[in-house]
This record gives sequence, C-alpha cells and structure tokens, in this order.
Amino acid sequence: MNEYVVLFKDAFLGYARYLGHEISHPHIKNYVYWLIAISVVVYMLEVFRPWRKEQSRIRRDFWLDAFYMFFNFFLFSLIGYHALSQVVGHAFQQLYEQLGFDPVVILDVSAWSPAAQLIVLFILRDFIHWNVHRLLHRVPLFWQFHKVHHSVREMGFAAHLRYHWMETILYRTLEFIPLALIGFGLREFILVHLFALTIGHLNHANFVLPMGPFKYLFNSAQMHIWHHAKELPPDKPYGINYGISLSCWDYMFGSAVIPHVGRDIELGFAEVETFPKPIWRQWLWPWWKKD
Repeated sequence: MNEYVVLFKDAFLGYARYLGHEISHPHIKNYVYWLIAISVVVYMLEVFRPWRKEQSRIRRDFWLDAFYMFFNFFLFSLIGYHALSQVVGHAFQQLYEQLGFDPVVILDVSAWSPAAQLIVLFILRDFIHWNVHRLLHRVPLFWQFHKVHHSVREMGFAAHLRYHWMETILYRTLEFIPLALIGFGLREFILVHLFALTIGHLNHANFVLPMGPFKYLFNSAQMHIWHHAKELPPDKPYGINYGISLSCWDYMFGSAVIPHVGRDIELGFAEVETFPKPIWRQWLWPWWKKD
C-alpha cells in the first residue's frame, strides 16, 4: 500500500511541477498556451463573423464554460486524476506481470512514418470517441453526466469543454486499452489532441466554416448544432450527429440528421429549464435526489 501512496504523491507533485513550468515558460510545444491560442482565434472568428448575429459576444454562461475549460483540462488533472491514473496503471501492470502475461501489441506502428501514425491515431481515437459518445446518450447513468454538456442554451466555442469530470474518466478509460494495444506514444497523442481540440472548438462556435463536400468527412457547427437540439426526431430518441471530429461515422451508421439550417433552433433537453445552475450542483446532479 505504501508503494501506491508514494506513486500517487510523486505523480501529483510531478504534474503540479509540470503545469507550473508550462505556465511560467512559454514555448512552441506548450500545451497550456496552445489551448489559449486556439480559443482566442476561434473566439475572434465568433466576434467578427458571427453566425447568430443577435447573440451577445459574451453569451449566456460564457464564464461558466471558461471555468469548465480550464478545470477539465488542468485543475481536474492536478487535483488527482493524473496521479490516480498512474496508480491504477501501475496496479494493472503488476497484475499483468504476476499472471505471467507478456506485453501485447496487436499492431506495432513504431516503424510507420510519423504522418501515417498520426492519421491512424486520429481516425481510431475519433471512432472510439464516437462510440463512447453514443454510450453517454444511451446508458441512463452516463446520460445524467452528459446532461451537463447539453445544458448549453447558447452555443459558443467554450461550450465545447463544458462537461462533467466523470466524462474524462469514461473517455480515457474506454480509449486506453485499444490505443495501448497499438502502442502510440504521448507525442503523437498531443498532436492529435490539439487538432481535435481545434475541430471541437469550431463545431461549437458561433461561426460557420463552409465545408463543401468535406461535410461528409469532418464535423461542423452546422451539423453539431443539431446534436444539441432540444427537440429530437421521433425516430432518434437517443440523439443524432454523435461525431466528435469526423462526421463520416454518423453518415456510415445512419445517425446523421440535418433537416434544415439549424442556426436558431432551441438547444438543451426536455427538462433543461430545471437543470441546476451552480456548478457544484451540476457535478452532483447524477447522484442528486430529484423530485
């Protein structure tokens, strides 16, 4: 047990030092400032080329979403997720070794070109996320967590990162095993993550990027707005347009729906008016006793 306590402490302090160093030492590979830069650029697009021109530049719940963005990406990891994941990973590795299993890699990509690794990682990770996203809508408990994200009433880039901290655990847990079996490294993951982050910001932004034929490949604000629609098609009670970065999965599996230009549709879900406003109650919502 002491071994795990030391591991948790070292991982916690290590991440705290890393985050402090990233904030105090800007550099080209600095993740903190990449997040800020991408957010500022997309926000400027919203300001100068808004899709919904009547929507305020500082839209409803903008600051709530800004807090969620930095909490989910940095503070939650600092509070313990990074350290806890190190402990769990170490425990599984020990169990694996005690059972006498050899490390398994079903597809070794180490000899592939960097470009090929990035493309495969991006596609595979997005397909995993598409399936996890569907689960968030179909499993009743998961949907209670996901309601935090769907409580957005006015769409803007920062709404991309309004989600319950349990979603981080669900996504990372369900993507870890398949990606580990292929052996992708942290450097590739960060590059793909920044690319996906940019697409996600644009999907939620009050800005329209013309897609042309690429709409069948990449997700967009025109498509994703319908995912947040309060009124869903009767034959799609669990949701539509689950795509995170790529739209092709929805077209392939029959969940793509864009009935008309959705710029001004009402957003949310059936009982969104009664959804709690304080962030601490949103976090407790899945376990909160509801009348």
